[in-house]
Amino acid sequence: MSSLSFTCLGGGHGLYQTLLAAREAHADTINAVVTVADDGGSSGRLRREMGIIPPGDLRMALAALAHDDEAGRLWRDTLQHRFGGNGAMAGHALGNLVIAGLTERLGSIQAALDTISEWTRSAGRVLPVCNEPLDIEADVAGLDDDPRVIRSVRGQVAVATTPGIVRRVRLLPGNPPVNPLVIEAIHRADVVTIGPGSWFSSVIPHLLVPDVVEALNETHAKVVVLLNLTPEAGETQGFTTERHIHVFSQHAPSLKVDCFLADNHISPTEGERLHLQRTAEAVGATIAYRDVHAEATDGVVNRHDPVKLAAALLDLYGER
Repeated sequence: MSSLSFTCLGGGHGLYQTLLAAREAHADTINAVVTVADDGGSSGRLRREMGIIPPGDLRMALAALAHDDEAGRLWRDTLQHRFGGNGAMAGHALGNLVIAGLTERLGSIQAALDTISEWTRSAGRVLPVCNEPLDIEADVAGLDDDPRVIRSVRGQVAVATTPGIVRRVRLLPGNPPVNPLVIEAIHRADVVTIGPGSWFSSVIPHLLVPDVVEALNETHAKVVVLLNLTPEAGETQGFTTERHIHVFSQHAPSLKVDCFLADNHISPTEGERLHLQRTAEAVGATIAYRDVHAEATDGVVNRHDPVKLAAALLDLYGER
């Protein structure tokens, strides 16, 4: 197979695993498109103090793409190093501080990311989905005695950890301008992945940028949505596979994707598979089942295996 171009949309640990899979697929070009709405921890502190795009998810993508040799692994671990103690530095990830410092020095977060990519001999490029920090606001039920009452919850951390049921999310400001490099990366890709990750706070925010949806509809790439292996405590507690797909399509009703990829450990019955297929068809897609989970010693399946995921994505691309 000729060399392929992968563009991977997401954030956090889900995007990290997907980028490792793109490397396992021997992609010639890898672009990581990263959410920019984090407001917690080290990222939130730097965002508030410096007015920059939150660097945490960007840092994780850089770490995933660092060159796979001794020097590259040292860079990866250095970027991910987090200060302990109780002082002013406590809780900060070193990579976040490097991104923030270079952004101030070079005048552009993209220049900062590209410079770190040169230092780490990166396997790809890291692109913020927008060149300004965004906020997430959610409509949440179940926070009052009356379950019909809907309340607004603002902030990525608040949405991800709410004890209520998230009904819908939106970006603030609405209709933000997209990073032009993202559109180019989507158009030039052979494979585009969306997810996995925190559904409402890392995955769906990409779909709330209209230019991203338009580019996904225009690209000739195979567009694959990677479904989560398990519901996440908080924002998707109790969600079924069908519910994940329904919420996805609810937030981007005009978006057409090629395939939803589910892990085969969910073992749906033949009737359930037919129902899931009909749900996927609502967004013009099919649903595929593959073994893509990492084996867990405690029996909890919550992480994609990069080697298995790479094989699944190449297999789906080959079905074009």
